[in-house]
Amino acid sequence: MLSSTVTPSAKRKRFREGLASGTIQRFPGAFTPLSTRLVQEKGFEGVYLSGAVMANELGLPDIGLTTLSEVAARAAQTASATDLPVLVDADTGFGEPMNAARTVQALEDAGVAGLHIEDQVNPKRCGHLDGKDVVDTTAAVRRIRAAVSARRDPDLVIMARTDVRGVAGLDAAIERAKALQDAGADVIFAEAMASLDEFAAMRAAVDVPILANMTEFGKSELFTVQQLQDVGVNMVIFPVSLLRIAMGAIERGLDELAAQGSLASVVPRMQTRSRLYELVDYAAYGTFDAGVASFDLANNRSS
Repeated sequence: MLSSTVTPSAKRKRFREGLASGTIQRFPGAFTPLSTRLVQEKGFEGVYLSGAVMANELGLPDIGLTTLSEVAARAAQTASATDLPVLVDADTGFGEPMNAARTVQALEDAGVAGLHIEDQVNPKRCGHLDGKDVVDTTAAVRRIRAAVSARRDPDLVIMARTDVRGVAGLDAAIERAKALQDAGADVIFAEAMASLDEFAAMRAAVDVPILANMTEFGKSELFTVQQLQDVGVNMVIFPVSLLRIAMGAIERGLDELAAQGSLASVVPRMQTRSRLYELVDYAAYGTFDAGVASFDLANNRSS
């Protein structure tokens, strides 16, 4: 009821334990705090909060237009809605190294288990688009060092994302990853890798856990969780998948409403009222205060 009873510290410890477990950690991307309840119920290890999703929800492209305060607010809402660890996309740290340090503390206060900071030049763009540019290694390392130095809870996971693969190739990405590891990154997120062999090469090159991004319509083939685990990947995210599923369903529903003047044919594919109330734990609020739950679903249609 109200929010998760698991502390941020416990979630961070759980995240680190998962990364070290030898079992790949699956983090679907949540597009609302409510959707984290389904991610948790279905047995996944954590929740991802994508910068693209946060921007797109505001009707904006993923080019660095969201602010730290907007991201921190959404991160706090998301982290409080689930018992699972939440990993949040912190873009480029929202500025220079000092900004990256402030970003870490703001997101730490929001209750997330981890965050990642990338090495793109501002204004950034989606990691699977062409025409990206990255900062030099010195600047990238400074961002991560600043982030690590600002951390107050040593269990907060600070991840370094590198977009060098799409700019200068795999060898350059490996060298950048090694430098970011040396700067104190807990995990390496190498964006837009082209094959399982490339993931295997990254795994062999660094000593810390590595992450794979299985986003649809991007540069990477959609490898299975098992395929990724077999080449040593420690964690996989599905950043925009649930938003795409939901928006596809919304668009089809609106088409039906416009064409037929009713959504009656779509009702069997909708989440029921009782299922929604189950997810928001309506009954627990009633137990806490009978005045808020004086309702009965018996006379509601089930179809």
